[in-house]
Amino acid sequence: MTDYAELALLPEGLHDDLPPFAAHEARSVERLVAQFESHGYERVKPPLIEFEESLLSGPGAGVARHMFRLMDPISQRMMGLRADMTTQVARIAATRLAKAPRPLRLCYAGQVLRVRGSQLRPERQYAQAGVELIGAEGVAGDAELVLLAAEALSALGVQGLSVDLTVPTLVPLLTKGLGLNDDQAEAARQALDARDGAAIKALPEEVRGLLTDLMRTAGPAKAALAALASLNLPTPARALCDHLGELVAFLDGHNGGLTLTIDAGESRGFEYQTGVSFSLFAVGVRGELGRGGRYSLAGGESAIGFTLYLDSLMRAIPEPAAPRRLFIPFATPVDAMRQLRAEGWITVQGLDPDADPEIQAKALACDHILRGGDAVKI
Repeated sequence: MTDYAELALLPEGLHDDLPPFAAHEARSVERLVAQFESHGYERVKPPLIEFEESLLSGPGAGVARHMFRLMDPISQRMMGLRADMTTQVARIAATRLAKAPRPLRLCYAGQVLRVRGSQLRPERQYAQAGVELIGAEGVAGDAELVLLAAEALSALGVQGLSVDLTVPTLVPLLTKGLGLNDDQAEAARQALDARDGAAIKALPEEVRGLLTDLMRTAGPAKAALAALASLNLPTPARALCDHLGELVAFLDGHNGGLTLTIDAGESRGFEYQTGVSFSLFAVGVRGELGRGGRYSLAGGESAIGFTLYLDSLMRAIPEPAAPRRLFIPFATPVDAMRQLRAEGWITVQGLDPDADPEIQAKALACDHILRGGDAVKI
């Protein structure tokens, strides 16, 4: 390889974003944040790197295996590059903003870096944008987050949006109520996540039927709730399903046609959630657009939030219209260019007095050229 080829080689899962994609993603992030702010969520900006223990506290424990670590040469303490921004916002809420009035509404956007990608998300660095609602209990807080996520995505032009609801604590409560030991409970959780009927049949006979029935409840929200209502669940598990039913009833009256589904047995990726959780999908788009759910801060305060993944989201957003690029011949007065930019033009100034303006304009992807003070289409 040439020296230049070696310089262009990047590690697996990392890439350069080029024009026009980089600008499109940046504008999309700012539009998302503007939607969050219009609902009263105030933006915070945590650092890219911080001490390892703070990144791994509370909800951060769930991303420990994804985090790059290094030694801080100044403090001689281990530091981590953030693999998710939720834990940082949770830290801010529990420390710097511990005395701020509740419910506390915060939003954020930034880059995260992970040790390795996955089959559905091979990228190791990507942008996130999201919100956290701190200190709000009950259905109203859950509903606000689901509706805000849907509204923000719709504002970017995402179509065919659906929300899959789950309650990750249901399966642990269920297995505990059924008297399964730790190994059996973990086997049951993995079998339900994988929808593995054969693995469920390997569990004790007295729990097979209920777990099989729970696996079969997944589907459209109203049908899933009816199926869940028919199951003989322990009291704590039944209370979770009732809460889920209240949330669906609330959303049905306010969601503007949003498709709701339920998979009550799903817990994969939600291991540290403490209540209702959800994933966002769009028809024809690979992977989740985002996910959210209820969790607890390090001090025990309840919070709920969601994170949108820009790598997936950009596949769901319509391509933007090509900008109007106006080529400005060499020696055009500066005041004239300022006026054109004020009118909405992107101006590209010619720097070579001897070059043919039209040839330059086409080479620089301009669709108009300035002639005699007027913008003329090429």
